[in-house]
Amino acid sequence: MMTELLFRDDAYLKTATARVLAAGERGIELDRTVFYPQGGGQAGDTGTLLRASGERLAITDTRKGEAADRVLHIVAPGSSLPQPGEAVALEIDWQRRYRLMRLHTALHLLSCVIVAPVTGGNIVADKARLDFDIELSLLDAARIESETNALIASGLATESVWITDAELDAQPELVKTMSVQPPRGAGRVRLLRIPGIDLQPCGGTHVANIAEIGAIRVLRIRSEGKHNKRVEIALTGSG
Repeated sequence: MMTELLFRDDAYLKTATARVLAAGERGIELDRTVFYPQGGGQAGDTGTLLRASGERLAITDTRKGEAADRVLHIVAPGSSLPQPGEAVALEIDWQRRYRLMRLHTALHLLSCVIVAPVTGGNIVADKARLDFDIELSLLDAARIESETNALIASGLATESVWITDAELDAQPELVKTMSVQPPRGAGRVRLLRIPGIDLQPCGGTHVANIAEIGAIRVLRIRSEGKHNKRVEIALTGSG
């Protein structure tokens, strides 16, 4: 039985109920989840699993299971584990997740401001970065910050678009990130569209409107090798 990925249809879901499929040292597998597993450069969610007894288990990380259609909810070593079939309630650390959503969407805009092949990326709760195959001298922090914030201020709604694997194969130009493969496996691929700005495959969680990102600032720009120039950003607000 596969894990139903509730965040894929609604990234704003904070809670859900589920049943335990399996539990062991590697983590807890559920029939459905609001927890995003680490992937595509985005960190896995943290939060709480509440048992019927009232016991609360802290979820310290979320990863993909050995089977592509399962999700592992990781608890601290020594935690008591629920039994298969047991009903549980889930609650993600929403403040952390929302920052990840804002930063992930901001990286989509950054990839449009800096027109170069993307060679890597990472999103954690307090900062995010993209690596580009570009000359370091072409990266100006003030320009990048100004142009990205101007796009954010346009307040456009984001859209999820689904295409088949074959349609993606026929449009390889949609794939910007060289180091991360599009989320395949189900015969179709989800794309994030920011109308008039960006369209690319992405399985991560994003804000519904880019104005929610708020202003960003460029933390630093540095070389990570001949084909990797890193641009690191953060949100300016405290939320």
